[in-house]
Amino acid sequence: MAKDSIRIACAQINPTVGALEANKDCILRTIEIAKALGVDIISFPELCLTGYPPEDLLFKPQFVQDNLVKIQEIASTVKDIFAIVGFVDRKGRNIFNALALIAEGRIQAVYHKMILPNFGVFDEERYFKEGDKPMVFCLKGKKSDALIGLAICEDAWHAKGPVQDEAALGAQIVLVSNASPFHAGKRREREAVIRKQARTNAVTICYVNLVGGQDELVFDGQSMVVDNRGRVTKRGQAFIEDLLIEDIPVAPGKVKIAASVPRIAGDFDTKIKDKLPRRVIEPPAETEEVYHALVLGLKDYVSKNGFKKVVVGLSGGIDSSLVATLAVDALGRDNCIGVFMPSRYSSKDSETDAAILAKNLGIEFKNVSIEHIYRMYLLILETHFVGTQRNVTEENLQARIRGNLLMAFSNKFGWLVLTTGNKSEMSCGYATLYGDMAGGFAVIKDVPKTLVYKLCRYRNSLKNIIPERVFAKAPTAELRPNQKDSDSLPEYGVLDPILKAYVELDRSVPEIAAAGFDEQTVRRVAALVDSSEYKRRQAAPGIKITPRAFGRDRRMPITNRYRR
Repeated sequence: MAKDSIRIACAQINPTVGALEANKDCILRTIEIAKALGVDIISFPELCLTGYPPEDLLFKPQFVQDNLVKIQEIASTVKDIFAIVGFVDRKGRNIFNALALIAEGRIQAVYHKMILPNFGVFDEERYFKEGDKPMVFCLKGKKSDALIGLAICEDAWHAKGPVQDEAALGAQIVLVSNASPFHAGKRREREAVIRKQARTNAVTICYVNLVGGQDELVFDGQSMVVDNRGRVTKRGQAFIEDLLIEDIPVAPGKVKIAASVPRIAGDFDTKIKDKLPRRVIEPPAETEEVYHALVLGLKDYVSKNGFKKVVVGLSGGIDSSLVATLAVDALGRDNCIGVFMPSRYSSKDSETDAAILAKNLGIEFKNVSIEHIYRMYLLILETHFVGTQRNVTEENLQARIRGNLLMAFSNKFGWLVLTTGNKSEMSCGYATLYGDMAGGFAVIKDVPKTLVYKLCRYRNSLKNIIPERVFAKAPTAELRPNQKDSDSLPEYGVLDPILKAYVELDRSVPEIAAAGFDEQTVRRVAALVDSSEYKRRQAAPGIKITPRAFGRDRRMPITNRYRR
């Protein structure tokens, strides 16, 4: 290693919102590991002490106070290393998304996030006051000085912002702490922004990102070091905790330092350090990336909320097959139960495919017929429905019976019910309230149907789990004879691009039709989306994997007559 180098660690950790003591312990354990590896500075993710996002916990003064106590406890134990730790700072009545620069048993300086995101899943202006000045600090070694800037997530996404300001103050390295949530394609977008910032401002950027699941959000990690020419020199792992360490060259000689720049004594160029092992990590392909995001989001939702086992209603179809497979990959086969609930309309093929899937996954399989219950429902309602034609009412009775049975298993044994509806169905209201929508977590609610097939193909490429017939047969709810999804919806190859344009891109009906879609079909799909908002408001939370998910990203009024 070159003499004039500083060893920096990006600590990609998985905290839990509100678990202040556990998060503190995780931070301190990671610092000790870094010290043993000769690290000079360790940088942690945004708000890692509180977990991200803490949301309305920030309105609780005691929560903010407890977090301030914990950051002081962390500071008091940090020696022989510099630590950058995300926490909530308080000044008078204002609170700030902040980084503490910790060294020699105390907080040496505090940086306040200057640019607060207030779009999509972000709501930071609701809670925080923005910072008003960039921060550069100087670490003095025996032969060199290192000028280092700090930034927090959104700060680094703006050309005119803290990174530019800190480079103008002489920063050679900028440490960016992040809680940047995942969606498909986000890594490439994120990397392009950071590479341009590094190249434009001639600074090395150490970008550390949170990892883990928090309600609907998943943080993918994938931290990175980008040199001052905009090249990614080292990457962190995707979807697991990681300690990314890099030796960063510092120009020899003493630099001219502005009076406003804090000077903190350091010995970054005199520590004896072993040479770092070569590390080459290739980012995952997009389908693989989405699959692992779903696994991590499910795993953390279950474990962080105190559940141990989950139950899935298996239909023999592609959606429930994906959910069950994700559950086993996230939680292990011993913690997953599959329940097949046939009615008079269920095919023998569906029963066989559900049983084969359960066997391939190695999970407990229950076959619970709903025919007797369904017959009793029809008998009880017969006199009240006299003179009417059978319609979706009788179909939905079956879905609601199944939902009741799954919730009975949940109540009796403490199992979390995983729903199996996908984004295409949720968009169009092709799901039954208190039926197949009944459950505690909606794993694939943001996964379009066409992507469901891709994810299943990806998983089968690793090991053949899902029966081939599940891919081949036409999608069906099996609630009436010879029913197919295409009886009520356009084919998914047509539907999903329309939904992407309408839901995620806010395109108008004429714009979508001009892209080559039948205008009447587009109008019908748009009407289904608009009229189904009330259902989505009552859906279980689920994992965000697209740029615009229902709920946190897309918030439409239920009572709404705008139909242009």
